[in-house]
Amino acid sequence: MTKNTRPSSALKTALNTTIDNAPRRTLLKAIGWTLVASPLVGLVGCGSESEESTNDSSNNSNTDTGSGTDVTTPSDWASGGTASMTVNFPDTSLFTASGACALALTQSAVEGPCYFQVDNRDDISDAESGLPMQICFQVIDKDCNPLSGLEVEVWHCNVAGVYSGDTSGSADKSRFNSGYCTGNSSKALQSQWFRGTQVTDSEGRVNFKSCFPGWYSGRTIHVHFRIRNNNNDQLVSQLGFSESLTTEICTSHPEYSTRGQQDTSLNRDNIFGSNYSAFLFNTSQNDDGSLLAWRTLQLN
Repeated sequence: MTKNTRPSSALKTALNTTIDNAPRRTLLKAIGWTLVASPLVGLVGCGSESEESTNDSSNNSNTDTGSGTDVTTPSDWASGGTASMTVNFPDTSLFTASGACALALTQSAVEGPCYFQVDNRDDISDAESGLPMQICFQVIDKDCNPLSGLEVEVWHCNVAGVYSGDTSGSADKSRFNSGYCTGNSSKALQSQWFRGTQVTDSEGRVNFKSCFPGWYSGRTIHVHFRIRNNNNDQLVSQLGFSESLTTEICTSHPEYSTRGQQDTSLNRDNIFGSNYSAFLFNTSQNDDGSLLAWRTLQLN
């Protein structure tokens, strides 16, 4: 695969790359995913991702996504989690450069069985190790105006492909399938790694410090997110990464290579389906070797 040299700043040329949960065991059967986000998205119950949304599928393209490309050589990637991250979050011109107003509505996908609500925080790693990653979203309306005051939540698994499972204090844990998501790991059951909430600012922005997720059987690597307005769901979906990027990290990065390449490629993932290119992060490498993953999220 072709590799590029490290960009010179956090606002490097956007390299298009792109969303969760399928059967780590044999849980996934008739999984539904919808094509266009509506103001309210159907959620799945515990232990299953089989619920479908009935949203209109007319707007199923998104020019802010693509097939992805490699961003750097393996030796350039940072390690050790968010403690090794030294760069600041990029400014909002990042999203302008991505052609936000040419977007179609962001598509929805199933919530999955591994969600529970946690407190607001920007560093969601809980000191877990891995390739440090900045996750940046800008939320806009159908007229491309930024939306402030919305709650944006993200959640994903750790390097080993395990979700955290400490639901103590969570106000919304009834759909969480602890055994499926944590494998009953005692460490996971006492942790809340890679979960967090932020509120969009006047530019519609939220930023999270995290680590590149690992994989588990049956799914391509992905990050879940949900957007709420006054506790009402506006969008629930997932985003993934280009196959070339995941292959590079999983086979060459010292914190991922012991597990090797994911067993489910992007084009075989049965959450994203054949329209997987609509569910991709944009990515590039920061000067400190961390990964920058960003996406404009457009609501109806």
